[in-house]
Amino acid sequence: MTPEQVNLVQQSFAKVAPISEQAAVLFYDRLFEVAPQVRTMFPDDMTEQRKKLMGTLAVVVNGLSDIGSVLPAASALAKRHVGYGARPEHYPVVGGALLWTLENGLGEAWTPEVADAWSAAYGTLSGYMISEAYGSTQAAE
Repeated sequence: MTPEQVNLVQQSFAKVAPISEQAAVLFYDRLFEVAPQVRTMFPDDMTEQRKKLMGTLAVVVNGLSDIGSVLPAASALAKRHVGYGARPEHYPVVGGALLWTLENGLGEAWTPEVADAWSAAYGTLSGYMISEAYGSTQAAE
């Protein structure tokens, strides 16, 4: 990621943070709409899960300037996700739901440059997480 992309992700996330609860609801509603099979991996009451999502996103977004600072936590998270039933093919679906949520939450502030920056951020992190959880051959697929 370029420094400009990091800045775009951080600035756009700052606009989403005040509506984090609504954004999390949008995200999970979209995820379960496009991938209903993953719903069983989550609790019936999603309140805490939504908070965890937005908290994790905040840590990652704030750490993008020093990506190495978030990689140990990303590795641990990826390995925990294996235990929940997550598979490498879920990562693109989650990424799509995230980008859809951001596009809907940001409205006119969702520009092609912001979309590219978020795609780069998610691609970088999800590739790393897949490699940590399943090995580097899975991340390349």
